[in-house]
Amino acid sequence: MTHTVLIAEDDRAIRDSLTRALQLEGYRVSTAADGAQTLAALTEQRPDLLVLDVMMPGPDGLEVCRRLRADGDRTPVLMLTARVEVPDRIAGLDAGADDYLVKPFDVDELFARLRALLRRNPPEPAGGGVLAVADLRVEPHARRAWRAGQELELSRTEFDLLELLTRHAGSVLDQATVYEQIWGYDFGPGSKNLAVFIGYLRRKLDRPGLTPLIHTVRGVGYTLRES
Repeated sequence: MTHTVLIAEDDRAIRDSLTRALQLEGYRVSTAADGAQTLAALTEQRPDLLVLDVMMPGPDGLEVCRRLRADGDRTPVLMLTARVEVPDRIAGLDAGADDYLVKPFDVDELFARLRALLRRNPPEPAGGGVLAVADLRVEPHARRAWRAGQELELSRTEFDLLELLTRHAGSVLDQATVYEQIWGYDFGPGSKNLAVFIGYLRRKLDRPGLTPLIHTVRGVGYTLRES
């Protein structure tokens, strides 16, 4: 299957370079040079992946991503940024990006991250199975989840992480395993990606008055269980 990538980048040299590299790798490629073009292209083309630069002319990449998620669009987003500080990267994840890559980057790493994003759309479970733990209900095929009867608004990454934890409820998943299953590779011990998304899930899942379901096992990883 040939996948379509939308490259949203205002720097023409970078845009053209990425276009050539991705086409040689077998992707179909479309491009946008600013936020307005990006939003229009997303509506018209429905790409499989979006490579999104943060510092585009208005709206910028962060705002494009926020609007995308507010509209319920779950297109995987790989955000490109020249900013290396942790708060800047967290801002991209908060806006709804699935992953980020700091400029300058190696094109082989870009390819690896795109492949990882494409792998994260799980196959339909046998019999359309529903996952349930306590008052949590997850429907993998529909990509919907409920806690105590209330549907959860989850990003693509948040849902993938919740599904993984629910499928292995009661078992402790170490960080390396989670990184491999969700992102396709291990970011290394210094990465905060997983902790950031666990925090997002806890805020949505473990609401006041409800029993916490996601637990940290110090020095190992995370588990989802009723108590």
